[in-house]
Amino acid sequence: MILEPIAKVARSTTKKRFTVQYPDSRESLPDGYRGRLRLDMKTCINCSACALICPNKTIDMVMVETERGPKKMPQVNHERCLFCGLCEEVCPPKCLTLTKNYEFESYDRREFTTRPEELEA
Repeated sequence: MILEPIAKVARSTTKKRFTVQYPDSRESLPDGYRGRLRLDMKTCINCSACALICPNKTIDMVMVETERGPKKMPQVNHERCLFCGLCEEVCPPKCLTLTKNYEFESYDRREFTTRPEELEA
C-alpha cells in the first residue's frame, strides 16, 4: 500500500516534461495568433472606427501631442480585450494591428491600459 505511491513518483520522474521552461524556450505560435495591439501613429487618421466597433469598449480615444499638433489616438485596455481582431479589420489605413506578443505580466491593473505612445512599436 505504501509502495504504490512511491512507485508512481519514481515512474513520473523518468517521463518527459510537458511544460516549457518559459524565458529560455518559447512556444511556437500559429499564424492566426492574436496578441498585443500595435499602433502606427503616423498613419492613424483618428477616425475612431476601432473604438466604435470594439465589443468590449476596450479602446478609448485620447488626446496626444504629435508633430502636427494634438490628435485623438486609441488607448487600449488589454485587460478587457477579447483579441477578436475587429479593430484591425475596420481600421481604414491599417495602422492598428495585432502582434504575436503574448507577455502580459503585471502586478498593477493600471499597467494593462496602454497609451498610444506605448502602442507604437
